[in-house]
Amino acid sequence: MIICRTPLRISIGGGGTDLPSYYRQYGGFVIAAAINKYIFIGANRIFTKEYVVKYSSQERVANAAEIQHPIFREAFQLLEVPPAVEVVSLADIPAGTGLGSSGSFTVGLVRTLHALRHEYVSAAQVAEEACHIEVDRLKQPSGKQDQYAASFGGVNCYEFDREGKATVSKLKLSVDALGHLEDHLLMFFTGYSRSSETLLSDQKKKTEQGDGSMIDNLHFIKEIGTATRQALESNDFAGYGRLMHEHWLHKRKRSSGMSNASIDSWYEAGTKAGALGGKLIGAGGGGFLLFYTEEPRRLRDAMAQAGLEEVRFQFDHEGSTIISRN
Repeated sequence: MIICRTPLRISIGGGGTDLPSYYRQYGGFVIAAAINKYIFIGANRIFTKEYVVKYSSQERVANAAEIQHPIFREAFQLLEVPPAVEVVSLADIPAGTGLGSSGSFTVGLVRTLHALRHEYVSAAQVAEEACHIEVDRLKQPSGKQDQYAASFGGVNCYEFDREGKATVSKLKLSVDALGHLEDHLLMFFTGYSRSSETLLSDQKKKTEQGDGSMIDNLHFIKEIGTATRQALESNDFAGYGRLMHEHWLHKRKRSSGMSNASIDSWYEAGTKAGALGGKLIGAGGGGFLLFYTEEPRRLRDAMAQAGLEEVRFQFDHEGSTIISRN
């Protein structure tokens, strides 16, 4: 059996500018960090000439085109994987929580299927094939940061030119700075699971239609992303916290569904407990609240009192990788 481990991600800056509707006109810039919460894909050859896929449901079909799960179906067809294969997926954290699980799943599946075919593929090729499946074949209103962060791992800057070509560069942080971020970035589950498709579809539509307020908002978010890079690379963590707050204020303006009364109250409780800034990870509407604070214990106490569960994490520096090949 082949087992692939692929990290989820948190967005550090510039999120939203990685959608084709934006970068094809203006170019995009995102900072994203892979974390040690994973999606696992296992694949095995079987004796019957069929495809067996297991996720929250189970399918057993003779033809890949008959698979109901869209990403499984498109990945098998794109990579021309013959039948007599069984693939199963498991995740540390459920989908719909803003940590890029769909992109991570697609990246893990692509890498697994290449391994099943005994093919070497680079992180860039895996990321691009995953983007092709989600954006081009399935027409999902998805960006590129999830797939690239999952494939490359680490804490990186991703620039997307108008042709969609990605330039990947490491955020220049010392080991001590990385440790500081791991200790002072705190993530809390809001209790909501939702699909990002509605919010991202709205952003895509408005951007393609030339909506001035949406485009100006995304321009500003990209500027915050660049400023975030400068702050973190100069160890100005307090400045980074304040930029997170600015990012969240502008992100909320993109859609009325970006936040709600409960999320607003938890965010306010977090800032009153010493958080310098924070934001919802992902498209918005639910999932995880991420805060930067110089007072972790105080913030943890406040969020526990509010009834939110913390999910602790460290950064993943390996990206999608095959961890077992028997």
